[in-house]
Amino acid sequence: MKREFHAPEKKLRVGVLGATGMVGQRFLTILEQHPWFEVTALAASPRSAGKTYEEAVGDRWKLDIPMPERYKKMVIHNVNEVEQVAREVDFVFSAVDMTKEEIRAIEDAYAKHETPVVSNNSAHRWTPDVPMVIPEVNPEHFEIIAAQRKRLGTERGFVAVKPNCSIQSYAPVFAAWKEFEPYEAIVTTYQAISGAGKNFKDWPEMVGNIIPYIGGEEEKSEKEPLRIYGHIEGDHIEPATEPKISSQCIRVPVLNGHTAAVFVKFRKKPTKEQLLEKLAAFSGLPQEMKLPSAPQQFIRYMEEENRPQVALDVNYEGGMGISIGRLREDTIYDWKFVGLSHNTLRGAAGGAVECAEALTALGYIAAK
Repeated sequence: MKREFHAPEKKLRVGVLGATGMVGQRFLTILEQHPWFEVTALAASPRSAGKTYEEAVGDRWKLDIPMPERYKKMVIHNVNEVEQVAREVDFVFSAVDMTKEEIRAIEDAYAKHETPVVSNNSAHRWTPDVPMVIPEVNPEHFEIIAAQRKRLGTERGFVAVKPNCSIQSYAPVFAAWKEFEPYEAIVTTYQAISGAGKNFKDWPEMVGNIIPYIGGEEEKSEKEPLRIYGHIEGDHIEPATEPKISSQCIRVPVLNGHTAAVFVKFRKKPTKEQLLEKLAAFSGLPQEMKLPSAPQQFIRYMEEENRPQVALDVNYEGGMGISIGRLREDTIYDWKFVGLSHNTLRGAAGGAVECAEALTALGYIAAK
């Protein structure tokens, strides 16, 4: 059944909470020329409030592309002045750097001011009625927003989140292979330093180094896919029970791009041809609705033995696509493969922007 599609009649006004940080910076570069959204408010910590964006960021611009001119003279709001920011926007993206309790409080405050929040943060990922969505995989979870609005007492306000950046290079693959019933997986992710909000200038000790620990990351890598594969039960999202995932997460000296080495067992034994066919055919709501950020080919398979590589492949489909390679039979598990995704585009700001596009297309976000 074809879904009803609503493109906005005019650009929606959007605010970026946590605009001075690395993910906030990425949001601004993505939104600079966006056909649906226009940034009308920047918000950050009280120490940045009242300064121009250029003054507040100073020498902390972390991206390898220059700061867009249009934001340099915009004056930053105090993120805690919710009512003032909410007046200037139709919805907000959240990339604030606070404790989880503070993040939940500030995101709920914006939602209760009838301002939808699309968050890059992890604080609300396990709130039972907050949808955590990869739009190609589980857009039906947006339907839980009705229950969330009832709890919050809002008509248009809500919070929606995107999942952790490290799962993007394998969670959609398991979704593409769902009919073969993957039930157990071993995943090791090799994660770029921008996932910690840093570049090599900030973190020189990462040059030529590997750190075999990223706080909280392994639990996210094991549990978040199950929530994405889950289903709505009444007023909450019930996580799936499979595939059971065991994960290790390692920080490597790469600026952008998370790589995953994955081993998987299936109840129904697929051939390599069947697995590749499912990857090539896999698409979802963003492709159906031709959302502005949607990759045309969401998952591509690369036949070369030495691909995907960060240096060559991380920007596939503008950083919004996923590259898979080295699919082969395993001696203990059934199959193994290597995945690659861009952690600050598909995995962070870009994934949140695609969520906002889907929410707009489905009528959850509209002009005030």
